[in-house]
Amino acid sequence: MRAMVLEAPGQPLVERELPEPEPASGQLALRVRACGVCRTDLHVVDGELREPKLPLVPGHQVVGVTPDGRRLGVPWLGWACGECRYCLRGRENLCDLARFTGYTLDGGYAEWLVADERFCLEVPAAYEHGHAAPLLCAGLIGYRALRLAGDGERLGLYGFGSSAHIVAQVARWQGRRVFAFTRPGDEESRAFARQLGAEWAGGSDEPPPEELDAAILFAPAGELVPAALRVLAKGGIVVAAGIHMSDVPAFPYELLWGERAVRSVANLTRADGREFLELAPRVPVRTEVETLPLWQANEALDRLRSGRVRGSLVLVP
Repeated sequence: MRAMVLEAPGQPLVERELPEPEPASGQLALRVRACGVCRTDLHVVDGELREPKLPLVPGHQVVGVTPDGRRLGVPWLGWACGECRYCLRGRENLCDLARFTGYTLDGGYAEWLVADERFCLEVPAAYEHGHAAPLLCAGLIGYRALRLAGDGERLGLYGFGSSAHIVAQVARWQGRRVFAFTRPGDEESRAFARQLGAEWAGGSDEPPPEELDAAILFAPAGELVPAALRVLAKGGIVVAAGIHMSDVPAFPYELLWGERAVRSVANLTRADGREFLELAPRVPVRTEVETLPLWQANEALDRLRSGRVRGSLVLVP
């Protein structure tokens, strides 16, 4: 099979011909129909996540079809032990032994992959392959972050990329008011946010017109934590949704005082996946995607790195 392979962190992916993977007991072989390009892929390729399987086939927003015709999604969480204190309490996303698609397991930048059947998700029939792919991480992590942000009405989204363009739609469906924060000067992203229902869109260095009840940080910039706290109402929460973030600078305690909170989101659970994928067609969430052929994976990562993406990029073998 054809695959794009990471042979060393910090280096471009290399196109390789690999043997088609053989499923072990409990696994399924899936022909990849689409694989979303995620900022986490970028953190893996750039060496910011430091313990990848090498050589590695990246990609964890995978829509694939089994030999018997089932269409399934393969998300970031590829395996958990099922026996530790976290797994037994419904928090398999925190399992110390967990394995992750496109990081410690080969992923979907390829024509085929194998996956543990228990961790595959049913893909809603309403979505074509390419439009379903971003739901499997941008959607899932965004949805988990939205739940952990509480039920406040005024929601700020920092970084209006793949996740935020999905979360904004769910938040508006829930009756929340959305405030979008983009890179300073990024008028295109602001217009996109307004198109999806944001009532205000400005730069991450600008204050919104009123205090926020919650903020979700999708941009991996640590300096946004104190920036978000500064515009948060008392009792509000800042949720850091990324798997990697630059260092958070020191900030005065007065920004946190007033029962404000900062928390992170780590991975996802299968329950998150089932719940969100059942909800998405009811909203309905509409993903904006641009498809590229598999062999243009490096170009896709470069565009994501420089912020030249509207919605989501999806690789198609």
